[in-house]
Amino acid sequence: MRSTLKSRLQTSVRAKLLVLVLAPLLAVLPVLALLTLYWANTYYDRMLIFKVNSDLVVARQYFQNVTDRMGRDLDGLARSHALVGLLERRGQGAMRNWLAQARDAHRLDFLYLLDPHGNIVQPASRFDASVWPIVKRALRDEATTAVDIYAPAQLAAIDPALARRAELDIVPTNNAAPSSRRMETRGLVIHAATPVHDAQGRLVGVLQGGTVLNQNLDFVDTINDLVYKKGSLQFGSEGTVTLFLDDVRIATNVRLFRDRRALGTRVSQEVRDEVLGRGATWLHRAFVVNDWYVSAYEPIEDSFGRRVGMLYVGFLEAPFSVAKTVALGGILLVIVLSGAAGGLVSLRWARSVFRPLEQMNRTMSAVEAGELSARTGPVESRDELGQLAGHFDQLLGKLEAQNQALKNWADELNLKVAERTREIESANQLLRDAQRQLVMSEKLAAVGELTAGVAHEINNPAAVIQGNLDLLVEVLGAQTEPVREEIRLINEQIQRIRVIVTSLLQFARPAEFAGYVETVEVNRLLSDCLVLVRHQLGKRRIAVTQDCRATREVVINRNELQQVLINLMANAIHAMPEGGVLTLETRDWEDEGVTVTVRDTGAGIAPEVLPRIFDPFFTTRKQQGTGLGLSISYGLLERYGNRITVSSEPGRGAAFTVWLHVEPVYAEGGETP
Repeated sequence: MRSTLKSRLQTSVRAKLLVLVLAPLLAVLPVLALLTLYWANTYYDRMLIFKVNSDLVVARQYFQNVTDRMGRDLDGLARSHALVGLLERRGQGAMRNWLAQARDAHRLDFLYLLDPHGNIVQPASRFDASVWPIVKRALRDEATTAVDIYAPAQLAAIDPALARRAELDIVPTNNAAPSSRRMETRGLVIHAATPVHDAQGRLVGVLQGGTVLNQNLDFVDTINDLVYKKGSLQFGSEGTVTLFLDDVRIATNVRLFRDRRALGTRVSQEVRDEVLGRGATWLHRAFVVNDWYVSAYEPIEDSFGRRVGMLYVGFLEAPFSVAKTVALGGILLVIVLSGAAGGLVSLRWARSVFRPLEQMNRTMSAVEAGELSARTGPVESRDELGQLAGHFDQLLGKLEAQNQALKNWADELNLKVAERTREIESANQLLRDAQRQLVMSEKLAAVGELTAGVAHEINNPAAVIQGNLDLLVEVLGAQTEPVREEIRLINEQIQRIRVIVTSLLQFARPAEFAGYVETVEVNRLLSDCLVLVRHQLGKRRIAVTQDCRATREVVINRNELQQVLINLMANAIHAMPEGGVLTLETRDWEDEGVTVTVRDTGAGIAPEVLPRIFDPFFTTRKQQGTGLGLSISYGLLERYGNRITVSSEPGRGAAFTVWLHVEPVYAEGGETP
């Protein structure tokens, strides 16, 4: 069989053409199909993981916001004029009523006033609050908020109803770790403690309050509505949110049955070992109660540093799996149909090639046999082979011209193919850029909405603090003299809060903060900015080199440009903790304007980090920065058609260059602010 096929290929033009036409299709199409299916499946799975990770970030931010808000509420109560007055009058009944009203107003499950030794003063209770680290810190004049586990006896000492609310029957769950426990009686509690001072500023006690999260269904439903708004999940998928105490669901919207929530069910042992055992974040598919979900889990730590629970978000995987299967099946079907159609066209084209050759071969064989009158005769093909069959004797004379024509045609075709390839590549790049901009716009819109809400929540307690402080000064008058410096410091911190809120709002709503433009001498402004960071330079032993050669002035908002330059200098200083050289340069930029370069000799920026440095909330200084500085700077410059670029090599520092037009270049439809 193999020898017959080999002989056929050696002696038959038909067989060779068929092999040449069909072999590429048979070899390339399966590989192309496999690569396409693999890439599509992998990319789709990565998109789902990215989606659930983003959902976890939003849920975590809401959880942290609730925790922080409780601390701010208690701090406001501790500093209120009403509490200070009650402490001076020592009215036990009035104090008890005030605490009850404050507890209900702030939707707390308990609120206690402790003495300077950590013992409960009001309302009377057998609860021992002094055991908690947050109370010990408050007694050291440090307000703290944390998540902790309360034992059944502690809950009962506060209120027997809380102990009953915490009780949950543990439901046997597939894939869960082996356990002999039948009931969960502990409570997962968000609680806060803040110091209380009298009118003379002396520490006279502590306010402690908290909320039990067990069966707090409003809490998880609020997170679910925030993360998975109606219509945010396609293909009919459903989003879920859960709070775990250890590995037991104590608050969830996951359904065990149609109308029954899966309270008391447990997480799988695989997830428990990964999240609670190793403290890692789980971003993968997981079996949740009775179905597979694209899931994200992260640990919750208590005030002792122990992992005591988990925060979970996820959505049903099945609808997305069906959609993915349908899409991949469609792709495979298109590839198969395209291959089949291409094969049929290729076979038809091959047939039009080998038929004239067979006729010419028979003619030449007849001539060799002595049949001089044999002729090829008329053929269906009217291409070069047809002309060869009809004008065999004229072939040599026309061969050179035909070869040249074929070469020119091939060159022109190559040019057209190259030009079309460039157009396609350009279109693909524009599409990728537009997609990235769309994703960023949606992300910024969501983050902007959350940021505006957080700023609003900060402004309210700040206004309360400022109002009570002003009232305190007005009522006490000259009696505030001994604490005048402390009052001044409080005022400064309130102003600092307002500056931070303004920065957040400037990021969330940049159009509302546009400033008036004016003619600015860049070299002088750069020197003014340098004066403002002198104290930071002295601390870090950083030398400054200036090379200001710019001769033009630019039209821009002075304060916004100063904000951008000071932010770049501050970042450069932070990049050189052990000292170094800060270089400031200005140059004329062709006929366009001026460039300002801020260069440091720090550790530089890693290549994988470099593309993300202008993203909102991205920072490498996890304990200090907010990640908004460069993003806000980028937005301020872009408003006037300017831009900022960065170049860096690890270990050799970084250089940020600001490109300023002489006159603002506003976007289409924009106006001068």
